[in-house]
Amino acid sequence: MRYQQLQQSLQSVLVQKQQVELELTEIEQALTELKNMAEDVVLYKSIGSLLVKSEKAKTVADLNERKELLSTRTTVLGKHEERLRGQLKDLQTKIQQDLGPVSQAPP
Repeated sequence: MRYQQLQQSLQSVLVQKQQVELELTEIEQALTELKNMAEDVVLYKSIGSLLVKSEKAKTVADLNERKELLSTRTTVLGKHEERLRGQLKDLQTKIQQDLGPVSQAPP
């Protein structure tokens, strides 16, 4: 893989990871708010362009499941990021070696 392709792949992974982390933060905030609400509170969740009535327990369970999936995704993306960074570093070292030190000609 060429250096530029590796850089683009790394950038893509970083954007994905950032999006997942943002969604995780939103889920954690929602779960915190739900803890403070009564069990019989009327909740609505968004499904596409619809708002559908939902029970608190079901909503909490759905959010916890999504949180778990996103946590796993974050771990996978983190490992992929590390691997790409290693490949970039190796390629950079190889390029520097191939270019070699610029030797000066004797005067």
